[in-house]
Amino acid sequence: MADDNALKRLLEIVCNVFDAYSAVLFLPLPDAADCRLAASFSLGDDLHHNVLIGPGEGIVGWIVRNRKPLLISNFDQQQGVLGYYKGRTESKIKAFMGCPTSLEGPCGVICVDSMRTYTFGEKEQKILSQFAALTNLLHDSIRQMDFGQTERRYYHGLRVISELRKAHPKWHGFLKGLLEVLAQTTGLTHCFLTVLGQAGRNFHIEGANRPIFHAKAPGPEQFPLASGLIGWVYKHGEPVYSGQGDSFPIAPLFGKSIPGPPFVSAVCQPVIFARRTRAVLVLAGEDELPVTPELKSFVSLAAEYLALFLENLHFKSRLLRPEP
Repeated sequence: MADDNALKRLLEIVCNVFDAYSAVLFLPLPDAADCRLAASFSLGDDLHHNVLIGPGEGIVGWIVRNRKPLLISNFDQQQGVLGYYKGRTESKIKAFMGCPTSLEGPCGVICVDSMRTYTFGEKEQKILSQFAALTNLLHDSIRQMDFGQTERRYYHGLRVISELRKAHPKWHGFLKGLLEVLAQTTGLTHCFLTVLGQAGRNFHIEGANRPIFHAKAPGPEQFPLASGLIGWVYKHGEPVYSGQGDSFPIAPLFGKSIPGPPFVSAVCQPVIFARRTRAVLVLAGEDELPVTPELKSFVSLAAEYLALFLENLHFKSRLLRPEP
């Protein structure tokens, strides 16, 4: 992503300016108080990437909560924890400096550290605060640019979906095209549709853009309705989102007895017609992706369009059914 590359390049400059061991940037998660390690540059390979830190948790969390810079010339691990290193590397850090990226609104933190004591002083702290402001401006600019690109991508995806019925009037062709468009538009690698069985006690996979289970351990043809995230959606008729910035913990989609792939991000969207959840549209990926409001709206609209298609098929089958 352009955001990751630009921020990493900026942190490389920060690290060189201060002759630091590492420079890291924490950014706030959307609609959450926690911050994640969004970009970094280090002379070693021992950073704990994608770590989450909440307000008040360790030294970085103190900066987030208080929105104040912090300078530690002789770092003592007994007085605080950095939290972004793996193994024993943190015990080697002797100096630390961190600044909030913003004094208003969502607050991130930019940090530098060193394995030498008394590396940083008040002059360096002032310069770091200027880098923090620059980082905030850069991130906001890229985010606005990405937002516009995301809007165009989702709009294009909806246009393609609206034309699928003409190109693929038959059900299986339409479903295959729909799942491919959803995967390409959202970036979530696995897109599939589950459909409720006639008895209402099980569901099955109607179609998928790619295999869900390994060939040596194929999943069952029918899945019990009272298991996994998908079963929860059938029962409650509400969507489930799990990914970057969402508090809903990821759980096995099909239940504990059928774990499936190690998905980290997922969207399970009910497809409702005739006042009942007849199907669940699932988009999932093994990488942690942000589940944004734009993504939620896009999948919801796609599910509504799918519901109309299924409802038309249902009524057509009733019309073509011979009289008893």
